[in-house]
Amino acid sequence: MNTGIMLNQEVTLTRDCPATLIPAGDAVTLPAGSRVFVSQALGGTVTVRADSGLFRIAGQDLDALGEGAEEQLRQESAPRAAASDDFREEMLWEALRSCYDPEIPINIVDLGLIYDLQCRETPDGRRTVAVRMTLTAQGCGMGPVIADDARGKLEALPQVESASVEIVWDPVWTPQMISEEGRKKLGIA
Repeated sequence: MNTGIMLNQEVTLTRDCPATLIPAGDAVTLPAGSRVFVSQALGGTVTVRADSGLFRIAGQDLDALGEGAEEQLRQESAPRAAASDDFREEMLWEALRSCYDPEIPINIVDLGLIYDLQCRETPDGRRTVAVRMTLTAQGCGMGPVIADDARGKLEALPQVESASVEIVWDPVWTPQMISEEGRKKLGIA
């Protein structure tokens, strides 16, 4: 019985599975029976390698990876909920830390992609959040996918009424923007 997925594990898709081609960002369908290798499973999404390229599978389609995979990944990526009166800005940063570049196993905060985070309280005590972020490369078609993932993770917090994520290119991202924690994970000093 399959109890989940592991990195570099070969998996046979159990059904046709919507996916996103990396780095182009094109929507594709991987057919049932396709054999793929799991190269990254972080933040509730999975990056798989197939003969035809690298693909990102979104959280709602994790069941296509087989029994156990969906539950394992949902538990790993579930945002921590807190009572409305227990709001802290760090909760927003934690939610963003659960978003990953599909090619680099580092969250978007530690990659240095988040340039600005603004939070405003609404009349009903909830929050609106505005994020300005960049990508590691301007030609990356995954930008809208990553931004939508970040928006969704923020809006999943019960204290957040709405969130917007804008992709910006100034300043241009450089590897020096990676946090110390990110550098440790990548094995660079």
